[in-house]
Amino acid sequence: MSRFLLLYSSFDGQAEKITRRMGGVLTRQGHSVTLASADATGAFDRLGMHDAVLIGAAVRVGRYSRTLESQVKKHRDFLASMPNAFFSVCLAAAGPRAKREAWETPLRNFCARTGWQPQRCATFAGALRYSRYNPFIRLMMRFIVSRAGGDTDWSRDYEYTDWAAVDGFAAELARTLVPHAQAA
Repeated sequence: MSRFLLLYSSFDGQAEKITRRMGGVLTRQGHSVTLASADATGAFDRLGMHDAVLIGAAVRVGRYSRTLESQVKKHRDFLASMPNAFFSVCLAAAGPRAKREAWETPLRNFCARTGWQPQRCATFAGALRYSRYNPFIRLMMRFIVSRAGGDTDWSRDYEYTDWAAVDGFAAELARTLVPHAQAA
């Protein structure tokens, strides 16, 4: 079938976890999958060896990794020439007070800064990993989350990702990106 390059940019591991899950869905559908950190040197050099690319990235303080932005900007023409998709992992996409603007703005700014317009996009709620934060970040996250009405017990972690939505997005990519990849 098709060869998918799955690149992720993760701060605390949730974007990587989601990317791996999508890779499993694509693999079960018979596709070849290569996973790599988008922030690693040479990760984007693999684009030419694949039929389609999926990039997933976590949002922190309203933006994605600067390394990811730089690499996408550098390779935007190649990305645009092949079937492609992007997903965002954003803690603000979770909870009863989730605000659409909180996850749309980073994506809009990312596209403007890089000049890349992904063919397909999705946003998934991330995770609140108090156990992985240093004391300052833990306190700051607790304050931010409390203002949004979220989980503030920092003796545990919280995962808000809708795994059925993740699986559905990956299955949709297999159906919609693959015909374009096979025709190329």
